[in-house]
This record gives sequence, C-alpha cells and structure tokens, in this order.
Amino acid sequence: MRERRTRRTLSAVAVAAAAAMGLSGCVSFFVPEEPSKTSVPTDESVAPELEAFYKQVLQWENCGDGFQCATATAPLDWNEPERESIELALIRSVAKSSDRIGSLLVNPGGPGGSGYDFIHDSLDYAVSGNLIDRFDVVGFDPRGVGRSSAVSCYDDPAQMDRWLYELPGNEFASDAWIAENKASSAEFGQACLDHTGDLLGFVDTNSAARDLDLLRAILGDKKLNYLGYSYGTLLGATYAELFPEKTGRLVLDGAIDPATSEFDVTATQAVGFESAMMAYLEDCSTGSECPFRGAPEQAMQTVNALLQSLQASPLRASDGRMLGASTMFTAIILPLYSQENWPYLNDLFAQVMSGEADFAFALADSYNGRNPDGTYRDNSTEAFTAINCLDYPIDSSVETLRAQAAELAKVAPVFGPLMSYGTSCDGWPFPAERDRQEIHASGSAPILVVGTTNDPATPYQWSVNLADQLDEGHLVTYQGEGHTAYNKSNSCVNRAVDDFLINGTVPSADPMC
Repeated sequence: MRERRTRRTLSAVAVAAAAAMGLSGCVSFFVPEEPSKTSVPTDESVAPELEAFYKQVLQWENCGDGFQCATATAPLDWNEPERESIELALIRSVAKSSDRIGSLLVNPGGPGGSGYDFIHDSLDYAVSGNLIDRFDVVGFDPRGVGRSSAVSCYDDPAQMDRWLYELPGNEFASDAWIAENKASSAEFGQACLDHTGDLLGFVDTNSAARDLDLLRAILGDKKLNYLGYSYGTLLGATYAELFPEKTGRLVLDGAIDPATSEFDVTATQAVGFESAMMAYLEDCSTGSECPFRGAPEQAMQTVNALLQSLQASPLRASDGRMLGASTMFTAIILPLYSQENWPYLNDLFAQVMSGEADFAFALADSYNGRNPDGTYRDNSTEAFTAINCLDYPIDSSVETLRAQAAELAKVAPVFGPLMSYGTSCDGWPFPAERDRQEIHASGSAPILVVGTTNDPATPYQWSVNLADQLDEGHLVTYQGEGHTAYNKSNSCVNRAVDDFLINGTVPSADPMC
C-alpha cells in the first residue's frame, strides 16, 4: 500500500515495496513435460451475457526467462458486459513439480502495482521455492494498470514532474494553498479522463475482484488460490465477499481494514510511519554511522526541524528541482518499508543536513517510478490515484480538512502535518461509490491474514481487524519491522503460509512468529 498524494502533500493509503532478491532454494532434478500453451476454462454455468468471457481460451506464449504470457478479455462494465471490453495482461511460472496443485494468483499491492512485473522481476521474492514447485504462479496487471488496459494522464513526463514535485505558490495550509491544490487535482483528473476515457470510471476494486473471478475460471481453477500483499489484501477480501463459495486458499499479507474511512486510514498510517521512524532512530543511535546525536526522541525533533526548514527554504538539486518537505517525506518513507533499507536513511539525512538534495530525489524518484532520464517506468501513480478515488469517499471541504489536520498533528506531530489536506480526489471526474464497511465473506473457506507488529504502511491493527471481521479469518502475527512479512521475515511465517497454501493446514492458533 502506498500513500495517496496530492501534488504537494501526502495522505493515506499504501505498495508492497518489493526489491528483487537472488534465487534461493533447493535444485529439483525433475524435468516437467512441456506445459500446455492453452488453458482450458472451467465448465461452470454463467449468465448468457458472460459466457463469451468465461469460456475464452488463453493462449500462452513464451516471453523469456522461462515465463509464459497471455492476454485475457474482460467487460469494461460488469453491469453491462455487452458494452465494451478491456484487456488483462498475465504472466506465469509453470509449476516445476509433477505434483501440481493449480494456479496461484499474486497481487503485489498499490493499488497500481504491476503483478506482471512483480512475478517477472522477482518471482522468488514474491513466493517461496515451495510454491514455485507446486503452483502455476500467475501475476496479472489489474484493470487500469501497466500492460492491461491502463489509466493514462499525461503524454509528457514533465507534466508528471509538475504534479509530483512542483512547489506550491502559496503559504502552506493557507486558504490560497488549499485552493491551489484543489485546482491542481481537478486539472489532473481532467487530464486522466481526456487520456483514458470511460475506463477511468471502472477501475474500482469491486470491478477488479470480478476480473479475478474471471481469471480463476479461464485458468481452469474451480476455486481461487490467491496471495495478496498490502492493497492486494483488499482485493482478495473483496473477492471473498463477492464469491465466498469460490474461495480456495487465500493469504492476505499486510492487511487493509475495509471498514476504515479515508481519514482513519491516513491517521493510522501517520502513526505507523512515526512508529517505524522511532524504531529506525533507536537502531541508528547504537551505530557509528548515525547522522544524529542524542536520544531517539531528540533525533525525532531534529527530523521535525529539518522538515519545517525544507518547508520554508527548499534545497535545489543538481537537476534544478527543489526539495521541499513533501518530497523529503516521500524519500524518508521508502526505506521505512523494510528494515534492511534503514542504512539509506543514514545517507539521506546526512546529505540533506549538509545541504545536498540529489539523494533525496533519487529515493523519491524510486518511490514514484521515475527514471534517471526523467521518464516514468510505469503508470502506477496514475492508477493509484484513479483506483483510490473510486474506492474512498472523501469530504474535502476546507472546514473538514482543517479539523482533520489538527487531529493528525495530535496523533503524529512530525509526519501528520505532511499527510494532511489530502485533496488528490477533489474534482475527480467520477464519484467514489464503495461503501467502507466490514467484510465477513460468509460461507468462504478459511482465509489466512498475516500482520506485522510494526508495519509502517499497513499497521498491524488492520490485520487484526480484518481477521476478526472475516467469518473464517485466521491471524498469523510477525513480531517485527517492515511492510508485509511472508518470504521476507522468518521461517515461522513462511512455514505457516506455505503449509496453508500447499496442504490447506489452518493454524490452530496465532503462531506469534
């Protein structure tokens, strides 16, 4: 899950920030037969107007590095399937063992994260070797994302630079500053509509969950086996609510509480990032490379003072861009997603405190998908905004924004102000229609929910909440740091998830890993 942003401020809702890792695991000497290049859909009955979609036969092509790729067709509007169709891009790693279980669909989060790229670029980071052996591991780009029929807002990357990085022309939090942000958001939304067309109104999570059922069927699976990280947990839980009888083995890691409002998400996440920041500062204080002096509490005040200084007097980078507090905050939170990346924070603070802005922009650019040449590697920012604006009803009146800003400053004094005044959906061309309510998925199979106790992006309480809401929710707790836990924390978590997905074993109690 990543944060919903305005052009200059950040507010809630969050991506499993995944970095590819080297291949590991045992070598298998089993050489499977050449896998079929077609998928035989299930023979289930569907409404007549959906038959053409549910009976389509996927044609798989080799697409390098041992992967196969295919394109599926889905209705633009599930309520009017005869209207238009869209394309969904898929990639799969065929099961290495002869004892194949079926397909395992994987979503990395976002919203807006590319499941296609996630599997292609970092298969062994996404799933363990045990799952690679037993499942066809399938990555897909949800509607609006990447190689699927995608949201597009700008032709010129310089326009995206202005949306993400341009400094305000008015004083922070003034009426004029709020009006400026609202106008910018409305302009961005119109640009997205101009470039995307009708699709922009149909990239909501409910529609994507309907797509997920379509993919299950045309992959030939009677039940859905699914691994969702971060925002992918909301997609998976939504599927379970819509199709409980078709749930197979679902794992939701780094959960979003589906009942939380946009503001509650922002507030909980602000507290989560500050908690992760304190954990970093406590760790930093014990090392020789720490750029801070004094106790962690004093260091946090230094960070606060630095952010306020950048708010008042931005730093110029070598490419001419100006580093303000909002972009600095983006640079800070990227390494907070994983404890392994905390050393980057040492370099970040040391350089910015010495007046250098380039490394801060390098981190912010990595988070935003910006390449060193100024182009953007994907449409994740556009898709993130478009999906969230359909999923989260907001009240962006000035009175509400000011009241919420005061509350955020109370619960998260350092990061809360920078996550206030979220107006990115103000003037969006389509209204949000999703009800923010609990998901129970009555009648579903058991569902595993994995939560990390100091997850900065999807705080642990959300996993607790979702596991409690689901009629068949079962919590696995990882007591540690970082965003999401499976295949990146410890053997206890990995064992619980693998045993559930492969054998259907439900933990008798939370293993408290």
